[in-house]
Amino acid sequence: MALGKRIDIHVHLSQYWPDLERNSYRRGLQFTVPSLLRELDAQSIGFAVLLQLYSNPTPEEVLREGEEMFTKSGGRLLKTVTVDPTRGAEAVQHTLDLWAKARDLVAIKLYPGYREFYPHDSRLEPVYEFAHRRRVPVMIHQGDTLDPDGRVKYARPLEVDEVAVRYRDVRFVLCHLGNPWVEELAEVVYKNSNVYTDTSGLLANPAVPYFREMFGRAQRRLTNAIAAIGDARRVLYGSDWPLESIETAVTLVQGLDLPEEDRERILGGNARELLRLDAPG
Repeated sequence: MALGKRIDIHVHLSQYWPDLERNSYRRGLQFTVPSLLRELDAQSIGFAVLLQLYSNPTPEEVLREGEEMFTKSGGRLLKTVTVDPTRGAEAVQHTLDLWAKARDLVAIKLYPGYREFYPHDSRLEPVYEFAHRRRVPVMIHQGDTLDPDGRVKYARPLEVDEVAVRYRDVRFVLCHLGNPWVEELAEVVYKNSNVYTDTSGLLANPAVPYFREMFGRAQRRLTNAIAAIGDARRVLYGSDWPLESIETAVTLVQGLDLPEEDRERILGGNARELLRLDAPG
């Protein structure tokens, strides 16, 4: 089967995902590699970036689970890693030593808000230096958290500006359009040419009241953010599956009042360039 050129920059599939029945777009969802691939295929999506979770117990388990999903998917669920700087400098260095031996990593994911640290925490400096050496983007959770005990003050887009300036050779992806700080997110992306954003996780469960109004509001906010940035090339399609269905997340982008070329860049072209998927090797 020929794979589509579209890329979903933001999916999850892990035994550590919290409360699937509550935190998925429908009850009875099959939380498996074949189920995810079927949804991707239906929307002509060739690859998805599988983001490891902050709740994964060890860096060894992060790598093991990512490798397992990569293999089961025939290489379509791309491998990422994560690190928690609040565990201390020694734990961060141990994690980096493991990463140095890993192959085919496409991104690093950080979870400020779920963990009590800012993106400019000095304990993350070795992580950003690793990202520079390996030429992998750093994806940073932004805004609201599934966990009601999360501290969203750590996850504001403005907090990324400092590291974006200090690490100009590192590319950062601010997830979830910075929701609820969408205008603030647009300013940080506009100002810093090494900062991107994704469209993931902007919608609640389709069963909630006012979902249609929520969908329209999300499209307007996304359109306004792109207008403020002034360029669609640093906006990446993501679903946050299983929180959103792939179909709904793609429809959100397809309905934007933008040139078709820009919509397709958001749905895949931008991510292919960011992740260097078309580069030899």
